[in-house]
Formats: sequence, C-alpha cells, structure tokens
Amino acid sequence: MAVYTVSQVSSHIKESLDSDPLLVDLWIVGEVSGLRASSAGHTYFSLKDRESLLRCVMFRGMKGAELLSEGDSVSVHGKITFYTKGGTTDFMVDLAMPEGVGELALELERLKQKLETEGLFEISRKRTIPGFPKKIGVVTSPSGAVLHDIQNVLQRRYPIVELVLSPTVVQGADAATKIAMALEDLDRNGSCDVIIIARGGGSLEDLWPFNEEVVARAIYACKTPVVSAIGHETDDTISDFVSDVRASTPSAAAELVVPDARELSRQIENTFTRMFRVLIDQNSQRRSDLSAITRQMDLTLPDTQTMRRRVDDVARVAQSACVRYVSERKIEVKGLDSLLKTLDPFSTIKRGFAIVQLPESGKIVSSTSHIVEGDSLEIFVADGSIPAVVARATNINTIDEKRTSKRDVPGSRTNIETDPPRMAPLL
Repeated sequence: MAVYTVSQVSSHIKESLDSDPLLVDLWIVGEVSGLRASSAGHTYFSLKDRESLLRCVMFRGMKGAELLSEGDSVSVHGKITFYTKGGTTDFMVDLAMPEGVGELALELERLKQKLETEGLFEISRKRTIPGFPKKIGVVTSPSGAVLHDIQNVLQRRYPIVELVLSPTVVQGADAATKIAMALEDLDRNGSCDVIIIARGGGSLEDLWPFNEEVVARAIYACKTPVVSAIGHETDDTISDFVSDVRASTPSAAAELVVPDARELSRQIENTFTRMFRVLIDQNSQRRSDLSAITRQMDLTLPDTQTMRRRVDDVARVAQSACVRYVSERKIEVKGLDSLLKTLDPFSTIKRGFAIVQLPESGKIVSSTSHIVEGDSLEIFVADGSIPAVVARATNINTIDEKRTSKRDVPGSRTNIETDPPRMAPLL
C-alpha cells in the first residue's frame, strides 16, 4: 500500500479542484455570515444554508463587495480553491450580486468582469470622434426606425456627410455573429471616419446580442472609432463599455458624430465679427502708437527744415561752380580746336600751299637737299594729288652764290641751278 505525505495529498487536492470545470466557473446562492473586512481591503465571509457552510474570500477590487451585508441572501461567482498551507477549502469570489437577479443578469455581470479584467473597457484606449467626418458607417437593421432616425438627424445637422449602411439583424440567436461581421466589413473597407452601432429599445433578452463576447471583441478590434447607441438611455450593454463613445439613443449618436451646420455658420459669423473688431482695435492702436512716435521724433530729432535749407544752399553753390567749370572747359576746348585747325596741314593746303612727298619712301620733302634730279614726287593739293618728276632743284638761299658741290661732280645726285624754282611752295 502506497503512503503519501501531507504535501502530496494537499497538492493533489488543489490540482483536482483547479482542473474541475464545474468548480472554476461557479455560481452559488447562500446567506452571508461572519462578514469582515481586512486592513488590506479584502473581504472575508461565509455562505450558508440550512445544511452547510462554505468559507469565502473576495480580494480587493472585486465587484459587488459593497453589496454584502450580514444575513443577506446573495448570488456570488467564483471558483473553489484549496489553500495547501492552511489545509482549507475556500470559495474565491470575483462577483457578488443580490439574490433574485436573473440568470442573464448574472451572466452579463460575469462577462463584464472578465472583459474589464482583460482591459477592453480601458478609458486610455478610447479614441476621439473626428470633428468633421466625411463618411459615417451605420451597423443596424435596414428595416427598423433606427436607420430612419439617424438619417433625419444627419440631414438636418450636416447634410454634406455620406452615410454607409452595413445591414444586419439586431435580434435573434445568430444576431451577435452577424453584428460582428457587419462591423468588421465596415472597418475593413476603411473609408468611414466613424461607425455607429445602433438598435432601438427592448428587454434584456432583446438587447442580449450586444452583450455577447463576439460583438465586444469585434468593437475592440475595430480600427475606426465606434459609437454605441443601444436601446434607451437607461439600458447598458457590454457594447457600450467597449465602444469609444456611448450615446443614449441612436438619434443622440447621430447628433454626437456630426457638427450642426447652422451652429457652425453662426460661429464663423461671430468669429469674423470678433476678428474684424480686433483688427479695427489693433489698427486704431497702431495709429495712436505711430502718432506718439511722430510726436516724440519731432521733439528729439534735429531741425530738419533748417538742415534742408542748408543743403539747398550748398546745392545751389555746387551747381553754380559746376556751370562755371563747364564754361571754362568749353573755352579751353574751343582754343585747342582753333590751334589744331591752324596746325592741320590740310588747312594749310586749302590756303594755296602743297605737300610734296617721295612716293617710294613716304618721306615729306621739306628741303631741296632731300631730292635730286629725276626723283619721282607726289604733290598733294586741296582737291587731290599731282605726280611729278624733279627736273632740277634750286636752294633759294644760294641762288646768287656759285659754288661747287657734290652735285657738280659727275654722277652726283645734287645739281643746284640759279633759275627760279618751278615747284609748288613747300610746307
């Protein structure tokens, strides 16, 4: 026969209890007894009936602990656990509700507790509804009054918005799955700025598809902001808690997702009026500031009028000096022009003189010593040139003198005669 230690038996008991599906998801009805709260915020009590007693514990933060009162009958949800160190069996409660609550309500609270623990209701993850949407998606029944109400509100408040319907049934056994699919189709398309999931009022059973886990997780996975408008204002569903925004009614949801065009027009007009007044006030203030600056400048700056008169006087003196300088330079230019005309050989030619040039060398003949008999000459006069050949050359300074020169030597190129010159005057 096998022999086991206490620890082994305790561990087996705990493992058996933890693996039993009945004992890990359990609703129990009983009377509260021995209720006490610890300094850490945990709640300890027992549930009893006429025949048995079960020890219970609710750790801090569990929902419904405030509803517990000594002697009251309650319905609690939790699991059976075995505390190996103490050797005790306890019922670990995660939700407590007054007795008499229906099965659906109990299931609703259990699912809410589960999803809240997973973070599906977390406020920090909720998204802001866009202020000026272009396209709004609606998940609802195409035949109900809900769609008509939403259309009327949107047309009245913001007629430029486009409405996209993803039709679905909103009641029945398979409604939850179809609602989730319709929501996923709109979100997958990605063209909507916001999605309204809506249904009219009804009983808890009528609204139950919107309490289903499949719908809650579809809303949570949606990339597009979701507005929940299920039932009336007093109706709360799990879809309301998961959605980014909860509206009391479908009509309220339509008003919430779009601005009022008329109100926008009034705001724009008021803003324009305020801005116009501000601009007028600013303009007046700038004028006042400019006037003050002008007055200050008049007091602090030098006498500009006197300075301007001084500048005018200097300008007049400078102008007179410039005129005088120009006149003097003109006179000088005229004198130089006359001198140039006097020295210009062509001016001399025009007075009856001529220029004689040796064409081969281009040398000007200014003396009889420059030429010999037989030399070719070119004589320039006022209106052209005359070709000539030297017959003989006579020096006017030696006309009356008779001397022998190289020109008398045979073969010499110089031969001076006493006859008067037959050439034109040389310059």
